[in-house]
Amino acid sequence: MPPQKALFSKETLRFFRELGRNNRKEWMDENRGRYQEHIVQPFRALLETLTPAVYKLDAGFDVCGRTGTNFSRINRDIRFAKDKSPYRTQMYLMFPGTGGKGWQGGQLYVGISTDTATAGFRIYSDYRSKISALAQIARPRVLADPRWIARQKRRLDRKYESYWYSTEKREWTKHGGWPATPEEWKKLLGWIVRRKMAPSAATRPNFTADVAKIFRDLFPLFRFTSLRG
Repeated sequence: MPPQKALFSKETLRFFRELGRNNRKEWMDENRGRYQEHIVQPFRALLETLTPAVYKLDAGFDVCGRTGTNFSRINRDIRFAKDKSPYRTQMYLMFPGTGGKGWQGGQLYVGISTDTATAGFRIYSDYRSKISALAQIARPRVLADPRWIARQKRRLDRKYESYWYSTEKREWTKHGGWPATPEEWKKLLGWIVRRKMAPSAATRPNFTADVAKIFRDLFPLFRFTSLRG
């Protein structure tokens, strides 16, 4: 990837910090222009810049540019939440594969928040879902080749953080480390492998190239867990 100018600035981080201190609709309405200039437009530029690198990994990645598909929503769903603050102080760019309606597959992603920048791979499944990559692709492959996880851990463990989720009495429970055993994979409903960086990393010209390198490192996880054939 050729050298790039920085897509994000200190104003991106300042916006998230101030939103955290003023998390209400009136403030957001007054600062909608800042949100568009320093959050929405740079994230759309990041999608455009990363798309060629992502397509080199697999041409099936969805890069439609829709909120909910490629971009996380700034608005929080507070209907059933204890925290009634209406906005998230973070934004994610996601690259999912294709799979059709209701399909739950893996993603490569990059995000910026008030206290961190992060990029990596993640995959989730609803505990009742039978039409997910975890249920139909990942779990059968891991059970057929349990040593695959050990090989990925040796390859990636020094550079990347890994953790996974199961449910206990329908409550999500986080487990540190790599899901190593068949028994763990039978109950696994979410897995994240990521690199955490200081939020200022997003304001550097090499941030996009660094994210592309992370995607190349972690694409084998996406391929093994989410792609058929």
